[in-house]
Parts: sequence; C-alpha cells; structure tokens
Amino acid sequence: MDAKVSVITLGVRDLDQTYGFYAGRLGWKPVQYVAEEVVFFQINHGLLLAFFRADQLAAEAGAVGPAETAPVTLAHNVGSAREVDAVLAEAAAAGGMIVAPGTQMSWGGYSGYFADPEGFRWEVCWNPGLTVDADGTVRLAAPEPPVDLPSESAGPAPLELR
Repeated sequence: MDAKVSVITLGVRDLDQTYGFYAGRLGWKPVQYVAEEVVFFQINHGLLLAFFRADQLAAEAGAVGPAETAPVTLAHNVGSAREVDAVLAEAAAAGGMIVAPGTQMSWGGYSGYFADPEGFRWEVCWNPGLTVDADGTVRLAAPEPPVDLPSESAGPAPLELR
C-alpha cells in the first residue's frame, strides 16, 4: 500500500447544515453533492474532504462511537500570523465557533482553532518551518526558538513527509 490519502471522510449528524457552512458561507465549491448522503470538496492536489451522514457512514463502515469523543483536528496552514486571525474571523462570521484564539506558540509559529457546526476542530496555523515543494513534498524544519526560551526547546531535527 502506498503512503497516501485521497479522501478524508468525516461523519456528520446534519449534512444540510454542514453543506451550508462550507459551501454556502465559506464559499467552498463542492465536487459532488448527493443530497441526504454525502458532499465532497477538493481541498488540495489529489485530496478530497468528504462529509458523510454519520448514520449512513456507520452502516457502511461500522459504528465507532460519538464524534465528539474523536481526537481529530484538521489543519489549515497559512502564510502569516495575520492570516491566521483573518481565517479565524472568517470562520466565526460563517457560523463556526472559535475554541482557541490565535496565539503565539512556543515553537515559533502562531495558531488558533475553530469548530465547524458539527464540532470538528480546525487548526489555523502559521508554521514558519513548513514548506511544500513543487512535487508536493512537505518539509518541516526545526524553527528558531523564541528568545525567551532555552535553546534545547527548538525540537527535533527537520522531518520530511511525503
């Protein structure tokens, strides 16, 4: 099996509300929408995010417990701390709930979280050490530590993900 993901599927209680939030208020363009069942959005090169009615997903894939207990976050990386705050404001204006405002992080970046109407957590993050090469390779460089932290807090060596 190749190490790749083509579709991330999240089970939701209210597909119409979820569709309204992402397509109607955030302006995402659906690739496919099957009323009362599933909606797909392309979120990156070769990657779809699907919202599937939870009861139908459970019937197809098996029940896994209530969604509010799943420790899952989706991350949306942007180019600056200012963009983090702008995206959080956009999500709040669209009906999302800010669960953690934008904050300077100990590792040198800036991050905040919002929850969509189904409760899924989105991290909006500026990571100065994250770059994406033209071929899609993600690189995470060890960031420079803030001046008020000891140098050993810089973290591990750079990590390369494909």
